Amino acid sequence: MAKIAVYDINRKQVAERELADAVFNTEVREYLIHDMVRYQLAARRQGTAKTKNRTEVSGGGRKPYKQKGTGNARQGSTRAPNHVGGGTVFGPTPRDYEFKLNRKVKKAALKSALSARYRDEQMVVLNALQLEQVSTKGFVEVLNRFELGKTLVVIEGDNRNVELSARNLPNVKVLRAEGVNVYDVMKYPRLVLTEGAVEQIEGALSK
Repeated sequence: MAKIAVYDINRKQVAERELADAVFNTEVREYLIHDMVRYQLAARRQGTAKTKNRTEVSGGGRKPYKQKGTGNARQGSTRAPNHVGGGTVFGPTPRDYEFKLNRKVKKAALKSALSARYRDEQMVVLNALQLEQVSTKGFVEVLNRFELGKTLVVIEGDNRNVELSARNLPNVKVLRAEGVNVYDVMKYPRLVLTEGAVEQIEGALSK
């Protein structure tokens, strides 16, 4: 079974914890991570891009000039696509970019992402992460003790002081354990979890 050191916020090792191999020490299948990131990014797309075709632009109700005798090419409307101000041919229309992924695939992708962070020794486990008050400076001091840069912090439950302290930091994101996802795990090179978050994640992914 995989093991990892557990630290307090002063970077003092207080224990050693066993991790579930099925969650944090499984085979890293990069193709599943890729599919899951594509799935998440596709789901975020609004799909509201729209252009008007020739039936939707205003004007052009009458024939611009007679069919024959002008020397010009025949035209039926000034709102045809070949005219300035005319409709667009084959332009974008509202659509849904989402596609289906099985629940087992989603779970396996998240396990692979977490295992990649553990394998690369880019994961830190804290026994607890508590701040007495909302303080960005205090939160940065904790990160600096661990020499962390761009970091994803995963906590258990509601922790207002930590969440508000981190919200102005451009390279740090705080998530609750139930919201941990493949895209954010892979976007941030370093991963910090509280012991409570580890328990919640193991419980959710071991089912």
